[in-house]
Amino acid sequence: MDFTFSIIGFGVGFIIGMTGVGGGSLMTPILVLGFNIQPAVAVGTDLLYAAITKSGGVLVHYKHGNIQWKILNLLFMGSIPASLCSIFIIRKLDHAGINYDNLIMTTLSVSLILTGLFLISRNKLHKLSTNEKYASIKLLHRKLRKPITIFAGALIGTLVTISSVGAGVIGAAFLFFLYPRYKAIKIVATDLAHAIPITAIAGIGHAHIGTVDYFLLGSLIIGSLPGIYFGSHFGTLLPDKYMRPILACMLLAIGIRLTL
Repeated sequence: MDFTFSIIGFGVGFIIGMTGVGGGSLMTPILVLGFNIQPAVAVGTDLLYAAITKSGGVLVHYKHGNIQWKILNLLFMGSIPASLCSIFIIRKLDHAGINYDNLIMTTLSVSLILTGLFLISRNKLHKLSTNEKYASIKLLHRKLRKPITIFAGALIGTLVTISSVGAGVIGAAFLFFLYPRYKAIKIVATDLAHAIPITAIAGIGHAHIGTVDYFLLGSLIIGSLPGIYFGSHFGTLLPDKYMRPILACMLLAIGIRLTL
């Protein structure tokens, strides 16, 4: 068990506890850039890490009835097939001996940049989506909401499987824009309930291919659980309006760095 990775797990867990963001968005780049871990192994390990560390939150939301099952089912209609197809493609590339690290790094970079942009603009997007005086917004909510929700699921399933990023902030941004009249807690709960099965499916797929480091996974989890606990308590002392822009700038900088 490497306690260096446990310390990393604690740090990322602390950020997750404070902001609700940061699992794949921070963990995978740290493993790749900071420790030169093979991108595929970093993604596969982080997917199972995310599925395990986020599972407790879903049980709480389930007990309180916050999960919106109709929306969740639409997301799954897109994300599960997309995730399985992405795993199939990765497996074919692996069996053919083709190095797909560039695919992972490019997808990771795009996912991080999108995550940073959505973090910065989430409130403005939500405000825009509530204004149905625009014909396009009215059309979106009345006729296109279901197909776009399925498309959002497919996009998230693809991004998550290839890069481990997208199930949190990007998913929530789509839901806040498509369902502006739902309470924030219901959107967050539904997004979380969608994230765990997708990260689990993708993680199991990576495990089948052989791109999961179980010793690394154990070290990260040992550190992250207390990190999430302390971060959730410390987060009440720091205003969200300060934390989210800081985190968004970090993600944008990492995403741009990966393109260089």
